Amino acid sequence: MAAGWKSLQSGLANLNLGQSANKLTRGLSSTVQATKERLGQVAAEDITELPQEYKDLEARVDTLRQAHLALLKITKVYESETYDYPAAIQESISELGTTIGQGITNFAAANLKGTNLPAPAPVTPPAHQHKTLPHAIGRAATQAAATLQTAPGAEADKFGRALADYASAWEKIADARVAQDTAIKTEFLAPWQITLSTSIAVAVKARQAVRASRLELDAAKQTLKTASPTKQEAARIEVENAEDDLVQKTEVAITLMKAVLDNPEPLKNLNELTKAQASDASLRGTSYTYLFIPQLIFYASSAEALSSVQGEIEELSVAADGEYRKSRDH
Repeated sequence: MAAGWKSLQSGLANLNLGQSANKLTRGLSSTVQATKERLGQVAAEDITELPQEYKDLEARVDTLRQAHLALLKITKVYESETYDYPAAIQESISELGTTIGQGITNFAAANLKGTNLPAPAPVTPPAHQHKTLPHAIGRAATQAAATLQTAPGAEADKFGRALADYASAWEKIADARVAQDTAIKTEFLAPWQITLSTSIAVAVKARQAVRASRLELDAAKQTLKTASPTKQEAARIEVENAEDDLVQKTEVAITLMKAVLDNPEPLKNLNELTKAQASDASLRGTSYTYLFIPQLIFYASSAEALSSVQGEIEELSVAADGEYRKSRDH
């Protein structure tokens, strides 16, 4: 019984070793084949032609992926609250110094309690301040208005009242800005990046498998051409197996690429991005009469342009979703 078990173990070990060696040999042959093709040492007729449908889908998926990456590169700024307010860096450094000072004061107050030494009063940290341009404008206008309105004889100061109204407008704009960024991050950036890292990435990986399989097939064909009579049959079987593998992997890649291209989610995500931007621009451009005229014109024009295109994108999104659902029902 023990001898039989050892024999079985030995057989399995030899089988695994043989499979690993075979896989290594195929991988080496594929690498050599790829290098020869890159150096132009393989005739065009010796390179297996992939189906035209596959090549067309490959080009479309590449275009879709590049579109995702191009827009993501720009819109990722919405993940950082300070994208329109460079002065936030200086403010953060100043706040850090204040926070460290408060920490030292509070530490001293806690450790000197119960002793005869005078202990400083604990310091309450300031409330969190958003680091955006609308928030900064609102804070500056509020501070300026308060300074003017508390000056002696300033009860009828028109400039101070105007600044207070202006600050109020920017406080509302600041709220709209935060709401816009939150919507963009949750409804656009998150799903947009998920599409890139899941369905598109899976399709790209499937295409890489096709390329590897095609290289193995062409390497096997070259081996068959130069095989000795005693190795012809084994080489022919290797070619047949490689052909079957390429057909299977190509079919899988075609299915996955079609799924990526039929997916209506990117259109939905783009619609959500445009909707958030249009809503923010509309709120800025139509509600605040205390902004400068050029600002009002800019926001109104932005709201009009974005609202118009958003309606068109939403129609396309609904149509794409309907087609997708219909295709899944059949």
